[in-house]
Amino acid sequence: MALRPGRIYRDVPGQAYTRMSQKKENDNFITGAPAPKIQIFDMGAKDKKFTHKVVLKVEKECCIRSNALESARIAANSHLRKSIGREHYHLRIKPYPHHVLRHHPLAGVAQADRYYEGMRKPFGRSIGRAAIVNKNQEIVEVRTNEKNIQAAKKACERAGMKIPVSFRVHVKE
Repeated sequence: MALRPGRIYRDVPGQAYTRMSQKKENDNFITGAPAPKIQIFDMGAKDKKFTHKVVLKVEKECCIRSNALESARIAANSHLRKSIGREHYHLRIKPYPHHVLRHHPLAGVAQADRYYEGMRKPFGRSIGRAAIVNKNQEIVEVRTNEKNIQAAKKACERAGMKIPVSFRVHVKE
């Protein structure tokens, strides 16, 4: 099955579905949930000291799928690596995708309406992960020096295009 559109999972759920366990005996925990697509959260010169910080903040609370976080990381990192070099920045993706997304596939055959009678809010199976973020929460942080601020802002804007809600880029010292 193809990846479902991100707009389906953009809204924040009432309660996060996050309890992961390695034990198979306990039914109170999620088993069989897929791993998040994003694995690397820090890139560039991690131990170096920088003078300025450029951050990407979301303007509304939402769920950001791990696929979107990974594509934002790739977009920002590739722009920074090509424009200023790997040793002149530190890029960090801040939220972690804890929330497990579920999907209940519908029957695509004739008389499916009778088949699904009474299934108003079905539970579904795990299909992915998402990070639940609040309003004005920092998503991407780029630390760099003063001469590279414009490249960092451009990288944050490119990362913001992968996020499902509106965003702002701020420069801090």
